[in-house]
Amino acid sequence: MKRLVANELRLRFVPDAEQRLWRTVTRTKYQLRCNQVQVHNRLEALLEEAHIKLSSLVSDLLGVSGRRMLRALAEGETDPAALAALAHYRLGATREQLCDALGACQDLNAVYRRLVKMALEEWERLDTQVHQLDEEMATLLRTHQDQVQRLAEVPGLGVDSAQQIIAEVGAEAETFPSAGNLASWVGACPGDNESAGVNYSRRSPKGNRHMRRILNQAANAAVKLKGSIFAILYRRYVTRMGHNQTIGVIAHRLCRLIWEILHQGARYEERGPAVSKQSSQKRAAKMVRELRRLGYRVELLSSPSGAPA
Repeated sequence: MKRLVANELRLRFVPDAEQRLWRTVTRTKYQLRCNQVQVHNRLEALLEEAHIKLSSLVSDLLGVSGRRMLRALAEGETDPAALAALAHYRLGATREQLCDALGACQDLNAVYRRLVKMALEEWERLDTQVHQLDEEMATLLRTHQDQVQRLAEVPGLGVDSAQQIIAEVGAEAETFPSAGNLASWVGACPGDNESAGVNYSRRSPKGNRHMRRILNQAANAAVKLKGSIFAILYRRYVTRMGHNQTIGVIAHRLCRLIWEILHQGARYEERGPAVSKQSSQKRAAKMVRELRRLGYRVELLSSPSGAPA
């Protein structure tokens, strides 16, 4: 009681009913995607067992080309040339390479075909459910389109990541009075295990594991954008701190940036010196397409130079 009166106790962050619904949708969608990865891995192991080396030639086994060939294989096609002809014309592998990888389908046991069909049907069912949750989340966050769009402009983030962040911290992050408070709650900051002036550990504290996952994924993606400020910071720190700790530093900066965008209504402005105009326009066009696919209304404003702002 004395500690409560002295304001030494921190209350837990309990989101309201609306935000809890957002979290349920985004976390369910993430779990479905994890299930898709498991199905993908099972399917790849099944093909390897059947001596079909398709995954060595097709980068995305369940992409357009992969699904066409696997669906025909499951339906009973035994001619490798006919299966190879189903590949998209932009696929890097040649017809001869595909025929060689699919040669085992001539004597493939019918049980393998049925198992491949079951895996494809399960993956497609999960994919349909993910798209349904995408539309559901877009509807729930319709009134917060501006926050979604401003977050999606940050390197490493996108529309889906922006929706997950808003579901975890709120549309305006009003619960957190400062960027440091948000970083501490997420666990994206160094720990402070110190006694008698001796520091025993700088390991980050436990926080919101969903936000930490999003920030780590975003940090790994942001440092790959050539010429961006995050790529510059990564090169500056990685030789001294190593990859994992450097990603932690980038994630911490992203966390503070997210608070600025949500709580103070700021907009991301790239400070890196070498980000090309073409790459910026390409990324903006991709974000606009994703927003419009989810049903958001996006209006492009023309800059003084004539290019979309």
